[in-house]
Amino acid sequence: MCSPHRTAAGRLVAVLFASAGLAGTLDAHAADGVQLYGLIGSYVGSMKRSDNVDRATVVGSGGLTTSWWGVRGSEDLGDGMKAVFQLEQFFQPDTGGAGRSAADPTGFSRSAWVGLAGRFGQVTLGRHTSPYYVSMQMVNPFGASVVFSPLVVQSYVAAFGNTVIGDTVWNNAIQYVAPAVDGLAATLIYAPGEVAGKSSVNNAGIHVRYVRDRLVAVFSAQRVRTAAVAPSTGQTAYLAGVAHDAGWAKLYASAQATDNAVTNVRSRTWQLGTSVPVTKGGSILASWARTTVDNPAAHVGTHNTGALGYDHYLSRRTDVYATYLYDHVAGRVKGNSVAVGIRHLF
Repeated sequence: MCSPHRTAAGRLVAVLFASAGLAGTLDAHAADGVQLYGLIGSYVGSMKRSDNVDRATVVGSGGLTTSWWGVRGSEDLGDGMKAVFQLEQFFQPDTGGAGRSAADPTGFSRSAWVGLAGRFGQVTLGRHTSPYYVSMQMVNPFGASVVFSPLVVQSYVAAFGNTVIGDTVWNNAIQYVAPAVDGLAATLIYAPGEVAGKSSVNNAGIHVRYVRDRLVAVFSAQRVRTAAVAPSTGQTAYLAGVAHDAGWAKLYASAQATDNAVTNVRSRTWQLGTSVPVTKGGSILASWARTTVDNPAAHVGTHNTGALGYDHYLSRRTDVYATYLYDHVAGRVKGNSVAVGIRHLF
């Protein structure tokens, strides 16, 4: 699955990429069958954000990656075409509960889709991991983490004042993944709001990725209307980023812009990061994200979040890690969190 010398983010890219339905065309000639797979992780930490909430000692669910399990399969239909499906559920190892939280669907909260794959690419219908979120994972050293990734927490986590509206998972979506050509691939996604008389209330996105040799480059654009809260009627978001494996280190850079309709609230985010192999199975991870929010009804605010960690692979499927997270919103107290955790792929 992965080399012991690869960085933590790189080890999970293939698994996350495939489970998001973005690599379906790559295995179009695989044998028929159903596969059970997933990831379980948990951490213990002393956590404090940049607000007036007191410090809390927690045994948390997920950590570097949210825990999930799933089943997927395919059937050969002949002439290079396959029927494909995927069902995945988030779960919480700390309590045994389903979903990411009590507010999450108790069923297949991570994905639930069915479709066709072939030389034309892959078309699927159902609940999908947002391709925008997948792109974000590929251009920061802490990957998909909604706990420790500065870029992800500033973008998606409400407790950190998220700038991107909508979930990391889209319901009622139609997704098309074009065949990759020399490392270049594109994904289109559209999700009608399913509101009678309001056909304009929908979500749409276009995402381009280049993955070849030591270079990863992404550009994602999405328009979200179904999750808009009045008076705003929607948001457009843009993300561009690169990751380059220089051998001695992997370097990451990304920039993001969001614009909310009607309210004219805008945010601009940049992130720089690196992962440096220091032992046969371990890497130091570092990332810094800075967001500036321009709100015409208030003042311009800045948000800085930094993370430093060490991730060590005990085997090809199990790693342990220690992380420190710094968080500061202008005008508020500074937050500092420390944690240790474990992940296991199955």
